[in-house]
Amino acid sequence: MRILGIESSCDETAAAVVEDGVKILSSQVASQVEIHARYGGVVPEVASRQHILAILPVIDQALASAGAGFSDLDAIAVTIGPGLSGSLLVGLNVAKAVAFAQGLPVTGVNHLEGHIYANWLPYSSPDAEGEKAHHPAPQFPLVCLIVSGGHSNLVLMKGHGQYVLLGRTRDDAAGEAFDKAARILGLGYPGGPAIEQAARKGIASIKLPRATMKGTYDFSFSGVKTALLRLAEGGKLSSVADAAASFQEAVIDVLVNKTVAVAREQRVKQILLAGGVASNGLLRRGLVESSPIPVLIPDPVWCTDNAAMIAACGYFRLKSGKIDGLDLDVIPSLKLA
Repeated sequence: MRILGIESSCDETAAAVVEDGVKILSSQVASQVEIHARYGGVVPEVASRQHILAILPVIDQALASAGAGFSDLDAIAVTIGPGLSGSLLVGLNVAKAVAFAQGLPVTGVNHLEGHIYANWLPYSSPDAEGEKAHHPAPQFPLVCLIVSGGHSNLVLMKGHGQYVLLGRTRDDAAGEAFDKAARILGLGYPGGPAIEQAARKGIASIKLPRATMKGTYDFSFSGVKTALLRLAEGGKLSSVADAAASFQEAVIDVLVNKTVAVAREQRVKQILLAGGVASNGLLRRGLVESSPIPVLIPDPVWCTDNAAMIAACGYFRLKSGKIDGLDLDVIPSLKLA
């Protein structure tokens, strides 16, 4: 089954062709990072206008790279939320137009669910000389940590499409906290990669708070962000690199400790990591080294927003009979569980 995936939830316009949920035939992404960097964050109206300009060329490129035409497709999977309403509408309306014109089924995908299914995509094998390999399929039940600019969620996954929300962000999500910390330190946008790069030259020598929030698996990162701001305003940061390393460690300590604790409590078979922040090297290493339970992590390229993960998720939705009508609409605040 060949599925065209379309993703436009925020500031990346993406299309991909994926076969049977695991074989990537093509993946194209048009990034708006340089456009929004001048504003220090994503401007929704600008993002939606850029999607309009980029989406048809991106779809054409994805089909050409896959050596396929619309007649070679079996279905379309498209992100319907959560995300920016204007951006989501561009992708959904194009998906429905193609589905109607070609007589193809369409399925709407939750963006967060898509991030989870990046763990079903090929990964880089150190023994394959640059070639892609496959994990054994993730084993249920499992716990997934989804960390991105807008979400920090711990989810119990009992089977395909079966989710129980165990923890969520109470205020700033991890990615949002990185963006704000980078702004405080004058490191630019996007904040996650900027903080990680600066931290490589520093030492985590500054004591910053960890919001453990005992009795819950929820997250809170506003406190550590405010502590960093107060130190910066007071002129108490002697090194930007040390500040970046200390902030990164404070956030990742909480993410790793809570994930390992909930996985042990739920007695799951595996831990999955997903979302844009999952490309952070310290988080990837920390989770693997701290967990007695096997951990699966997508390649960094599949952690950030892409359409291959949407197509992979769409495959499993379609296999279970989840086909949507052409009255499908966007849900900007769509929940996973």
